[in-house]
Amino acid sequence: MRFVTAGALVNELLLARAELRVPKLLRFYGIFDLVLVDELGYVPFSREAAQLLFEFFSDRYETRATALTTNLPFAQWTRVFGDETMTVGLLDRLTHRSHVLLLNGESYRLKESRRRTTSPKHTDPQAPEGGDKTP
Repeated sequence: MRFVTAGALVNELLLARAELRVPKLLRFYGIFDLVLVDELGYVPFSREAAQLLFEFFSDRYETRATALTTNLPFAQWTRVFGDETMTVGLLDRLTHRSHVLLLNGESYRLKESRRRTTSPKHTDPQAPEGGDKTP
């Protein structure tokens, strides 16, 4: 299994294209039974980056498992990929024979952040005078 953010994956793909080694990078990712691509849709991609991601997901289609996390509904993916035809083709491949899990509710990170900021401060007995520390 390999975990990668969408941004890091795009950077890897763009560098591989510049160095003419995209097929080699795709073979590298092909060794993983599962690739988890996190944070898809946080930042729109350039046309070149979107095409490379399409190639990446197409290469894994029906051969290896791919999991994605995103905060965007499918209807908004065109804004990320910039091309309606490519987005429809990508969604077709990603959703075919897949399980789509829609998770609603408060973000875990936001919930933890709120918990930390509302918890009372405690005094560290090892700290110098006035050395309150927040965990």
